[in-house]
Formats: sequence, structure tokens, C-alpha cells
Amino acid sequence: MKIVISGFYGLGNTGDEAILESIVDNLREHLDHPEITVFSLSPEQTAKQHNVKAVYRGWRHDFKGKVKALKEADLLISGGGGLLQDTYPTRFLFGPLPYYLLIVFLAKLVGTKVMFFSQGIGPVNSTWGKILMKVFANMADFVTVRDQFSKDLLHKLGVKRPETVVTSDIVFAFHPKKDTAAMDSLQLERKDNLVAVSVRPWFEKIKQFEQIAEILDTWIEARDITPVFVPMEGHHDDTASKNVLKHMKHADKCHILGTNFSPNQYLNFIGECQITIGMRLHALIFSTLTGVPHIGLSYDKKVESLLKRSGMWEFSAVLEEINVEQLSKNGLQLLDNREKYSKIVEGNAAEMRAEAVRNVDLLKEHFVGK
Repeated sequence: MKIVISGFYGLGNTGDEAILESIVDNLREHLDHPEITVFSLSPEQTAKQHNVKAVYRGWRHDFKGKVKALKEADLLISGGGGLLQDTYPTRFLFGPLPYYLLIVFLAKLVGTKVMFFSQGIGPVNSTWGKILMKVFANMADFVTVRDQFSKDLLHKLGVKRPETVVTSDIVFAFHPKKDTAAMDSLQLERKDNLVAVSVRPWFEKIKQFEQIAEILDTWIEARDITPVFVPMEGHHDDTASKNVLKHMKHADKCHILGTNFSPNQYLNFIGECQITIGMRLHALIFSTLTGVPHIGLSYDKKVESLLKRSGMWEFSAVLEEINVEQLSKNGLQLLDNREKYSKIVEGNAAEMRAEAVRNVDLLKEHFVGK
């Protein structure tokens, strides 16, 4: 079976690279020798890392290569991740939303079937974005989404033609491999008091950096923890991490991991931590996968949806509604009762892993041998 995968790949985002690795590994595990081509901004790197064919994803280069790949394919997988949204400016044919939908349209033009795979939908607030969704998203042959919110939003946007099934993020079916490179890079004398911290830039919002700094200082003074920042998207998160450190009294007690580790290496590191506090969805997913209790700072419905499924929403907060005193207490509660909450997270992770694998089962059911 020949499959093309379209997503936010080859741009150095750890979450999206984990999605791609999970899709590729699970396709190979459950299908008979699939031939996989990935649309990537770094095609040579993607091809080498995953042993796949790769085509440059942008419109301005190798358009014929994309058409050829789609024409030869049995199926286009659009996803996973939060591809279909207009958080970033959407103008006519520019922006994430029109790009991914036009790839779908191109696939249908050349006769290739389309599956939206483990996607998180929205937000879609612009009039043009809503029109694009209603016209082009209805062209998909089958849809799986990673949470109920995404399914509800699709229906609200008028996307009702393909069947839509709620599963979970495909990264819950990630195949972890033991790798201590990230941990080893810090050369720490003590490794039993680590707290993973994941921060990211979010438009003009900066108050959370000062709030996270105060929370971390409280934990350092109360429990002698060592915060380690995990930059899930290169220099963007590295800069955000340094913005938190600027506000800390105990910045000397903190560390920032390097920006060039693989998703698997970041996952292994987070799995060695006592708890996680963070914004990045896939840092929280990595925490869930490894049974690490976590406090999420939700800047988007996708984060809130994950936290409710992982069992950690009661300890977390919407980004604009952070209560420093309450989250500080929540963190101490998780630290003092880590084993109890770890078991809760592990149980919920097992359910979401089964749902993640179901994405591939549904692909087989609807497209293999059809």
C-alpha cells in the first residue's frame, strides 16, 4: 500500500516529529510493507530519519513531485496534530488551514482517497476559514480526531459528510526506545528531584513567564527540586525558558536542555522527572505516557482536552486564569503523593494508547483492500 503523509513535518517541532515517528512506526507494525512518502520542509533529513521517501512540502518547490506522489498513492493521511486551524493568519491561499486543505483537494483531483488521521481541529474563527472547512474538509473519505471537542467543532463547521470517530493523539502509540542522552547532557549529581518545565511563546502573552517563575521558586524553597526546561520547539522554547529564568530568585538551581534532542530522548528525560509543569501539548503527552503527574497551562482547547483525559485537569489551569498560590499547592500535593497520582496517569494513558492504535485499525478497515 502506498501512503502519503501530510503534516507539520521537517520544521523542528518535537511534538509534530513525535507524531510522524508514531504514524510511521505504527503503519509498519500493522500494515504489510507500506510504501511511505512524507511531505516535509526538510525532505532529506526526514527521509534519512524515518527511512521513507520525502518531498518538499512548500508550494514553491517541487509541485510536480507532490502531484506525482499523490497520484501514485492509495491514500493520503492528513495529520496528525492540529493542522486545521486559523490561530495564525489565514489569507486566501496562505496559512496552515488553506495549505492542508488544498493538499486534500489535490489528492482528490488525482483520484486518491483521504483520511484525516488523529487530528485536533480548531480553532476556526475566520469567515474564510469556515468556508474552506465546509467545502474542502467534506472531501475526506474518513476522519479520526483526537478529542470530542474536535468532532463537535467539525460538525458545527458543517463537516458532516465523512464519518468521524474520536480516538486519541497518535503519539500515545509512540514506540519508546531507551536513550539517556538528554539526561546525560546535564551531568547532574542528583536525579531524584527533577521537575520538567515546558514553556512556549504564545503571541504577546508574557505574564505566565513571571507566574511560572514564582511557582518554581516556591517549589525549590519547599522541596529542594531541580527544574529542567525542555525546549520542545528549538530556539522558540529556549528563549521562552530564559524569559522565565529572568524572573526567578533561584535561577541558579535550574537547567535548560539542549534544543537538538529527538522526541524519544525528550520523552525519556521527562519520564525520569517527578512531575511536569508545562504548556506544550506533547510535553504533557510525554508525561502521560511515562506516568509522570503533571500540571498543564492550557492556552488552547487541545491542552484542556488532554488534561481532562489524563486525569490532571483538577491540578491545572487555563493560561489566562493562573492562580500562583493554588498551582504551587497543587504541585506540592503531586510531589508528596507522586506514586498515587502516577498510577492514575498510567491508567488513563493505557486507555489512550488503545485509542491511538485504533487510528491504524480504522485505516485498515476503511482503506486496505478496498
